[in-house]
Amino acid sequence: MMSIVGFVFLLVMVFGGYTIAGGKFGIIIGALPFEMMMIGGAAAGAFLMANSMHDIKHTLGGFGKILKGGKYHKADYIEMLSLLYFFVRLAQQKGAMALEPHIEKPDESPAFQKFPKIKADHHAVALICDYLRMIGMNADDPHQVEDVMARELKKIKEEELHASHALQTMADGLPALGIVAAVLGVIKTMGSIDQPPAVLGKMIGGALVGTFLGVLLAYGLVGPLAARLKSVVEEESKYLEVIRAVLVAHLHGNAPQVAVETGRKMVPSHHMPTFQELEEAVQNLAI
Repeated sequence: MMSIVGFVFLLVMVFGGYTIAGGKFGIIIGALPFEMMMIGGAAAGAFLMANSMHDIKHTLGGFGKILKGGKYHKADYIEMLSLLYFFVRLAQQKGAMALEPHIEKPDESPAFQKFPKIKADHHAVALICDYLRMIGMNADDPHQVEDVMARELKKIKEEELHASHALQTMADGLPALGIVAAVLGVIKTMGSIDQPPAVLGKMIGGALVGTFLGVLLAYGLVGPLAARLKSVVEEESKYLEVIRAVLVAHLHGNAPQVAVETGRKMVPSHHMPTFQELEEAVQNLAI
């Protein structure tokens, strides 16, 4: 939502200043549809050439993240830490084999059913089940498991960041595409060089709208959207880092309370529950 508010404010300031300075909108409005067709169409075509269909769909889906922000909040981190507490406590008390009913069929697991939002999160469920399964297969070297998890989380993060990189690449190209549109406008103007100065002035002004529009879209819209999407992806990646921290702490032989406290420290500061809030949640956990 703040992205929309920011863009509206940007437009008000740019065009408000132009109006106060005595600028007229006639030339801009007259040239805008054609310049937008050239610049926007060229940008869209370049985007299609540079990305696969999967990446295109991924980028379009990223606009939801831009508008809504990160999908994980304090309550979500409390739920995840509570679920992990249940698993590491169960493994400590009854052994790794006691986890098998939960990790082999997570859809039927009472633990996952207790937290439907976690159950619907493919990456989180896969990460929990895969590494708890590895622990049950005697892959109990914490350094080795931590290294494998770190590489997988890096891979997931890089895949999620591709949409941001695609938008940033588009933003980088928009000023040049604006110049292309402006040059075409100048070529058109040169073909009418025999016209009166007033007519030529309007034609040159229309050509310059291309340069203006390319720069505005690059630095006033697409670039900021790419930066916003990147920040959301990086914030959401902390959710999976919490899982890694808890499981690795468990493999190091820490008590369940210490393991989840290690995970709590990985939560982004503005979403991090207090020690007392987490303690109350795990004490009231009933699965």
